[in-house]
Amino acid sequence: MSGEISVDDLDEAAARRELARLATEIKLADAAYYVDDDPHLSDAAYDALRQRNLAIEARFPHLKRKDSPTDQVGVRPASGFGKIEHGVAMLSLDNAFNDEDVADFAGRIRRFLGLSEGETLALTAEPKIDGLSLSLTYENGQLVRAATRGDGRVGEDVTANARTLEDIPGSLQGANWPQRIEVRGEVYMSHADFEALNTREAEKGSKTFANPRNAAAGSLRQLDTTITRSRPLHFYAYAWGEVSEPFAQTQTEAVDKLASWGFQTNALFSSHETIDGLLDAYRAIAEGRAGLGYDIDGVVYKVDRLDWQTRLGQVSRFPRWAIAHKFPAEKAVTRLEAIDIQVGRTGSLTPVARLTPVTVGGVVVSNATLHNEDEIARLDVRVGDHVEIQRAGDVIPQVLRVTDPDRQDRSPPYEMPHICPVCQSAAVRELDDKGEPDVRRRCTGGLTCGAQVVERLKHFVSRKALDIDGLGAKQIELFHDRGIVTAPQHIFQLEARIEAAGHSPLAEWDGFGDASARKLFDAIEAHRSVAFARFLNGLGIRHVGQTTSGLFARSFVRWDDFWAAVQALSGASPETAEQPFVSLDGVGMAAVSSLRAFVQEAHNLEMMQDLLSEVTVLDGEAPASESPVSGKTVVFTGTLEAMTRDEAKARATSLGAKVSGSVSAKTDILVAGPGAGSKLKKAETLGIAVMTEAEWIALISN
Repeated sequence: MSGEISVDDLDEAAARRELARLATEIKLADAAYYVDDDPHLSDAAYDALRQRNLAIEARFPHLKRKDSPTDQVGVRPASGFGKIEHGVAMLSLDNAFNDEDVADFAGRIRRFLGLSEGETLALTAEPKIDGLSLSLTYENGQLVRAATRGDGRVGEDVTANARTLEDIPGSLQGANWPQRIEVRGEVYMSHADFEALNTREAEKGSKTFANPRNAAAGSLRQLDTTITRSRPLHFYAYAWGEVSEPFAQTQTEAVDKLASWGFQTNALFSSHETIDGLLDAYRAIAEGRAGLGYDIDGVVYKVDRLDWQTRLGQVSRFPRWAIAHKFPAEKAVTRLEAIDIQVGRTGSLTPVARLTPVTVGGVVVSNATLHNEDEIARLDVRVGDHVEIQRAGDVIPQVLRVTDPDRQDRSPPYEMPHICPVCQSAAVRELDDKGEPDVRRRCTGGLTCGAQVVERLKHFVSRKALDIDGLGAKQIELFHDRGIVTAPQHIFQLEARIEAAGHSPLAEWDGFGDASARKLFDAIEAHRSVAFARFLNGLGIRHVGQTTSGLFARSFVRWDDFWAAVQALSGASPETAEQPFVSLDGVGMAAVSSLRAFVQEAHNLEMMQDLLSEVTVLDGEAPASESPVSGKTVVFTGTLEAMTRDEAKARATSLGAKVSGSVSAKTDILVAGPGAGSKLKKAETLGIAVMTEAEWIALISN
């Protein structure tokens, strides 16, 4: 991605931040793919995230996170289904992207098994179907349960739905099947069935599906089995998990057995004794891909001998004995008609190319992401250009290059708007503490921007901000959808605004009653007086989060003094106005720039005036100058029993301590409760003072 620092150029701090970002992005992408059946990243973009994560972990192995994507397969099952634990974990597959990767795969197998170059290494090849993985357990030849992959260990119970598929036998045919076997394969939908389904859904006015994979996954994961029964789903069997006794000596023999028991297996399955044979099969499958009638995204290679598969075993998420040779991204050339700007829920402005519709890999594409203005400049893409686009999955494609850059009548270079198209606030590229511009341009409207307001309001009432009992994300969405709460001050006018909008009293709404409505109104009233740090954090100003808000509250103490200093940032003497902020240890120019951008918007000032007329911001607590922990860096780990983690952090910072989330040589005190793990071990290794919660309370009480 444009703007990313090369892995070789990352320092340790940047690498830690990047691993945290990648873990979050990959987790969100996995949830979109496996749970929502609505992926937002292409295969290539997703693979790039995982490859970057692996590269950083290889360079900084000591920074590998406990929740590293390297060790994760899929996501936890959704709450709407029962859960089934797989007898043998359903692993993912490592990827090969070129012929050299395939040769390396075979070489690793030979080295691991100690095979000489003269010994035959037979490998199978079969299409990698783009569908939903499914595991079917048979006992005494009868189907007893079916489960999705889930997180690889526990999947969703879709037994009733699986029984509706014609390709899934309720009873195994033939003979000589194991007493218990877990048959695995892929649920998919053909192109023809997909088109017919979408036509029917459109005629009914229902939501259509983006692609066959989403349609297949969404159809199988229905709580109403009659819906699944009505959908044209198919199943190819290609593997197995837990099995009570061996039933084959090779992968080839095993697949033949699956076919004899009544399963559909892929006719393109083949076995080869040379790498050239494998690659020939890959190219033949790739060339015939368009005529298959269903989606595939590569070819899977497996070691044929099952005893060798057992010896090879697995690493992390992948078996050593199998790999997926992915197809190159599909491409096409079309005309860029316009560049539109989408404003995200966090205020980031994303340019989107509007294209003359073109078919790429069987899907009509009319939009493509341009990521950010640096990417537009790198590509020098302009309205009217013909561009090559790439579709590596079934989601929004990417623009790769301009195919006619020497055209005489090209339009001027594109310039990103400096004004938010939603709320007309300034859209800026904030500077970090090193003076480098952010890769994204962001709207400064915050709570006053229609594109951001719902997420901002959710943050405003969240646990670490105003924390109003009974007013959470669900209620904010409800009140916003009905036009009652569109700004934070409206929360404190809730009852009157419901009446003014002509709605029935809240007690009569679904999900409410007399008691719950009165409880909510009382909770809102109780929060008209709000702590300085919570109020500031709730405003959601970029780079002014919980820690920085607490620092400002301790330093300025009085809200009025702080707010006057913030408003002065937009005055005529910026350097003088910045001094009260930058002189504070822990505050950088990124936070100061965000505060300045916030008060430079007139509608932010209007919102603040209205909000401050509804609430009283309590003075912060100045740090105790004689505190025994003043100036010390403290880390909390394990379970605290006398107070919550948030309470402990707040008390420590009020006493002048700096609370950190990780142990380092700069840590002065580690407070360890029951269940403390790696942080405690590291602190003991570094010779850092370790206290129990009781010892900590005794220390700060003095």
